[in-house]
Amino acid sequence: MGKSWTLITHLHTVAGPTITLLYPLYASVCAMESPTKVDDEQWLSYWIIYSFITLLEMIAEPVLYWIPIWYPVKLLFVAWLVLPQFKGASFIYEKLVREQLKKYRARHLRTGPAVPPAADDQKVHIAKVQ
Repeated sequence: MGKSWTLITHLHTVAGPTITLLYPLYASVCAMESPTKVDDEQWLSYWIIYSFITLLEMIAEPVLYWIPIWYPVKLLFVAWLVLPQFKGASFIYEKLVREQLKKYRARHLRTGPAVPPAADDQKVHIAKVQ
């Protein structure tokens, strides 16, 4: 019982990188090689969301340290994002990320850019130097 219990309790050290990195990496490469774009969207969505989660973890690390169930909850959430039966990454991207981008673009197009784009600014600077 002792060795098997130790194996079970430390399974997350293997499951974490497998679920969050290894399988998505393999699936992303397979998606790049496939002729359809549907799987490309799933894996691009996954990497966007996973990057966001990682950034949030870095910022909130002092608080998350005191939440003992954070890592198992994160693994379950990432499994939902990754597993093709659920396509959670595409769902989150469609419902949250894309909606926020649409709002931002609509607001940005309505008000116009506050500062000139960097490329135009550089052209003006180069023209003044010459």
